[in-house]
Amino acid sequence: MSIAASRCAARLIQRSLRSPLSTSSPLRSAIPQSSYRSTRLSIAFSTQFPSRRPFSSSSSLLHGHLDPPKPGEERKVTFVDKEGDEYTFVVADGDNLLDIAQANDLEMEGACGGSCACSTCHVIVSDPDMFDKMEEPDDDENDMLDLAFGLTETSRLGCQVKMSKELDGLVVKLPTMTRNLQASDFAKR
Repeated sequence: MSIAASRCAARLIQRSLRSPLSTSSPLRSAIPQSSYRSTRLSIAFSTQFPSRRPFSSSSSLLHGHLDPPKPGEERKVTFVDKEGDEYTFVVADGDNLLDIAQANDLEMEGACGGSCACSTCHVIVSDPDMFDKMEEPDDDENDMLDLAFGLTETSRLGCQVKMSKELDGLVVKLPTMTRNLQASDFAKR
């Protein structure tokens, strides 16, 4: 399938998600028969269980479905939102902060879908000692953090912080604002 055809199919899918799937849906003609069945199932699933997370630009099927922690792998993480309210969750090793926040309907956008290409999942680690236990951010993460609003010495991208035994009890604060830079922001008007 060409890139143009993929984009066309994606737009048709997005439109179809806004309205019930019908037999006269333009999807039947736009999607090859071989992939129609799996696409129809994902559309039906999406319309049956709409996303409750208005802050994510990525599909609800990509985020928010974390497996329960196995015994001995339970970790606690606390998010402090913009208003100062604290939310503590029991999570599993390997879960990243972006997925945890979105699974629990916290206001963390994650515009790039967790691919370290934006700064909308910026978090501030409350305890500098806990920050020191984390792996060093790579160059890509540092480049994106440079774009983050309210950058601090203990800032990280939520999509890059994975829970582990060392991070049990982690407390992170969500910044008061985020910057979501898009190409359209720089277009001549």
